[in-house]
Amino acid sequence: MASSQDFRRIALSLEGTREAPHFDRSAFRAARIYATLAADGLTANVKFAPEEQAFKSMMAPQAFAAVPNAWGRQGWTTILLEAIDLSELRDALETAWRHAATKKPAKKKTKKKKCTN
Repeated sequence: MASSQDFRRIALSLEGTREAPHFDRSAFRAARIYATLAADGLTANVKFAPEEQAFKSMMAPQAFAAVPNAWGRQGWTTILLEAIDLSELRDALETAWRHAATKKPAKKKTKKKKCTN
């Protein structure tokens, strides 16, 4: 069983992570936000790839569930902290952190060709 203190300690141990308020939650970010912790400390959200989210939710439905909206379809996943052990929590945070640790390259803007008619 993991606690909010475990979550915070593990997240802040990941290189480049800093914590800041984010609405009614605490956000943990490297280059981007990869996890949030609920104010009550009972749940947390992490950003997985959609296939990682599906796998975790299938293997441990008591602990992992997609956030029930468009954020969930992007991979944001709720973790019930009391239903997860420390090694699973570390794995989830490290997975989310790897996705956020490096910024995605900027999309190239394509120039529209002028019509010369």
